[in-house]
Amino acid sequence: MTAKVTIYSRHGCHLCDVMKDEVVLIQQELSFTIEIIYIDKNIELEEKYGEQVPVILINGENHDFFKLNEIRFRKALIS
Repeated sequence: MTAKVTIYSRHGCHLCDVMKDEVVLIQQELSFTIEIIYIDKNIELEEKYGEQVPVILINGENHDFFKLNEIRFRKALIS
C-alpha cells in the first residue's frame, strides 16, 4: 500500500515551504503520495493546526510539526 503524506500549511510560510521541499526530495526515493492542505481561512483547521504549521500526517496519523525529522519520517514510510 502506498503511504499518503498530508502537509498542513499556510501561504507565505517559510517553514512550510522548507518542509514541503524536503518531503518532495524524499518522494523521489520512496513511493508515497503528497497532499498539501492550506489552512488559511479554514476556521476548523486553523483552530486545530494554526500554532503548529507545518504539520505532517502519514496515513492520517500526526507525525511531525515545525521541522521534518527525516530519519523518523523515512522509517515511518518503510514500516
